[in-house]
Amino acid sequence: MTTVQKWTGRETRTLRHALRMSIRDFAEHLGVSQRTVSKWEAGRETVQPRPEMQAALDTALRRASEEAVSRFSAMAGESAVPAAAGGYRIQSHKFIPAFIGAEAAKSLAGLPQVNPRPHEWLQVSATKVPHPSGQCTAHVFACGVVVFHLEQELTHPNLAELAAWRYASYEEDLPWAARQVGQLLSDQTECRAAVPEYVMSMYLLHEPGCRREDLDNAVRLLSLPAVLVDRHATPRPQPVSEQVERGLLTEGVDQLPAEPFGIAGVSVGFAAWSGLAYHAISPDRALTADELLSLEIDVQMFWAYCRHIQQAVEEGRDPVMPQRFGWRFLRAAHSRLTTARVQETAQHCLMREAAVTTSGLPDRLTQAQAALREAETMSVGVSA
Repeated sequence: MTTVQKWTGRETRTLRHALRMSIRDFAEHLGVSQRTVSKWEAGRETVQPRPEMQAALDTALRRASEEAVSRFSAMAGESAVPAAAGGYRIQSHKFIPAFIGAEAAKSLAGLPQVNPRPHEWLQVSATKVPHPSGQCTAHVFACGVVVFHLEQELTHPNLAELAAWRYASYEEDLPWAARQVGQLLSDQTECRAAVPEYVMSMYLLHEPGCRREDLDNAVRLLSLPAVLVDRHATPRPQPVSEQVERGLLTEGVDQLPAEPFGIAGVSVGFAAWSGLAYHAISPDRALTADELLSLEIDVQMFWAYCRHIQQAVEEGRDPVMPQRFGWRFLRAAHSRLTTARVQETAQHCLMREAAVTTSGLPDRLTQAQAALREAETMSVGVSA
């Protein structure tokens, strides 16, 4: 039978994680306030609950399921010393899409340096693009969108430094991508105004710079970088203090929306509006980088495609697309991206649902489909 000689903030946090409870639920489970639980966990080894709470924690552990007790024992045996002094080693992936039109995409696909890329259901080509601090591939989709995929290897002492780098680098990424679009379309004068509007990030965490028991919160923070920076600081966004980051790692960020898609003992993953983050605990059983990347590239492509249609509607114009990339094309995309496939693994299904849902893409696909269908119907009516 697993027992604890003396409960400290570290053991209470470990028990909470073993029970898969939020701070709120754990506090209700013990009959104390959330503030009390947060105070215990923030104090780590230096804080010991009162004797009556020591007994309540004993009871909570004794009544826990065998699976929860097993998790508690495993986590309690791990070292509380922070991970490698090198900090967080992360592979950063940025996606920068731009709508260029189907004719321009067709011309680009015919260039000698652009090669067809295998895809299960979309027509897409790819070419390498030089970048000063990373590796970049331009994915040219036949429907008229180019997605720049920029990969960079990073090491940061803490998550706040990484978040500040992300926001600062975006200021350079967008004009860089705009120049690349201009160069790719140098012979397509009608498309020179195509300008990327946003950068979307995905982080693959290879070496965590935190305690194992803080890993879930670390990955969640990677998907929610806004809480780690002062974006209004000048001349550039500044990282929050180490104390603030430590508190977020300890207490979590449950108040902010992030959809989990990890598998216990295999991986930790979170998807949010501002990004996606993933850590493979067991690489042999976890999702591969290619599985994550291929989905995210498709999601960003369709997001940009729908955005172009939305802009036409908002400007009072009827959106005009080639018939093979019209509303039926978007209807098929909606089904492909929101419906589980027979050969799809449970992990991939969770990842797809989390990434697609948090992006808001399903609603955009539906709205764009309706706009194209209405435009087509009006066009047929006028012709008749």
